[in-house]
Amino acid sequence: ARRLELQHRQLISRHINKLLLSTMLSGLTRTTLTLRSNTGAIRGKYARFFSDIPATMKAAVVREVGDADALKVENDFPVPELKPGQVLVKNHYAGINFIDTYHRKGLYARDLPFVGGQEGGGIVAAVTDEASAQGISVGDRVAYSVFGSYAQYTAVPAAKILPVPEGVDIDVATACVVQGMTAHYLTASAHANLIQPGEWVLIHGVGGGTCQWAAQMAKIMGYKVIGTGPKGKADVCEALNCDELILLDETPGTAYEDYESVDIVKRVMEVTDGKGVKSVIDGIGKNTVDISIGSLAHRGIFISFGNASGAVPAFPVLRLIGKSAYVTRPKLLDYTTDREELLWRANDIFGWLKEGKLNVSVDTCFPLDEASEGHKYLEAGKSKGKVLYEIP
Repeated sequence: ARRLELQHRQLISRHINKLLLSTMLSGLTRTTLTLRSNTGAIRGKYARFFSDIPATMKAAVVREVGDADALKVENDFPVPELKPGQVLVKNHYAGINFIDTYHRKGLYARDLPFVGGQEGGGIVAAVTDEASAQGISVGDRVAYSVFGSYAQYTAVPAAKILPVPEGVDIDVATACVVQGMTAHYLTASAHANLIQPGEWVLIHGVGGGTCQWAAQMAKIMGYKVIGTGPKGKADVCEALNCDELILLDETPGTAYEDYESVDIVKRVMEVTDGKGVKSVIDGIGKNTVDISIGSLAHRGIFISFGNASGAVPAFPVLRLIGKSAYVTRPKLLDYTTDREELLWRANDIFGWLKEGKLNVSVDTCFPLDEASEGHKYLEAGKSKGKVLYEIP
């Protein structure tokens, strides 16, 4: 009888435990679903996140390509879904770059609608288990380059996250990502080792953002630098300590100088004892292609990376035969192909910043609500350094 009573009590206990467990799981499920519903961004089952992530956010969106006014600020754009292996960043700053204007105009096609920008910095607001396994935690200070940075939140693959070291402010770190990384690959890699330390490089537009970086990095790497820039930014250009600086008349209302105001090829040949330069870094485009090719030394390389004055027109490859010259049209994504390469460039840049070898100039910060004004400012050639959006 005692054995039957004990078995009966054990059965009752098991039944009660099952009921308690079912109730706990049901409550946990309801809580999880509520959190997911409230955040709108958290979809990963094992995500870790701040509790106050909203379902919608402020973002600067392009729904139809066009001029700067095509960039419209919306207050109820959906917060992006957090997919496996991603990190959700609460942006404090977004960088404004010329390539953003090419996307907005439709020169570089994107699927519509899209959130502008591809450079941001802020605080990690949520991580998936995959991202956590890579050492990324909620609250980390980070910078990155992926599409969709003109917004309060951006979903970023963990492999694209750059930890911001102590001693580097987030606005400066944000400025590093596209312009700094671009300048790094232009000076360290895109020339395919056709230039060596002690040889000459011509860099157009050193008064602007990316080529301010490039001129400084070229000097760090041991190249001799000829820079071109506008007279109205002479103070900025002179601070870069180029070995030779060619100042040009300005072209009002544009982002480039009057490249016909000085015979640049003649001056380059004078400076280089008639040999020319082993590399040209050219983000101006249409108005400088002839100058760039004409300034090359034998077996020199013309690196065309931008279109400030318009796209470089097609030209016959036979034109290069006189100097057995090279030409390349690179892009950043092909020079940050894996995390190892990305971190190599970032560590160089952040290291030079901390050592005082690089001077980063943040020219202006626009509030995100004035998104179109930021593009107008950049396209008018007014900037003397990095232009950012500050994001609430």
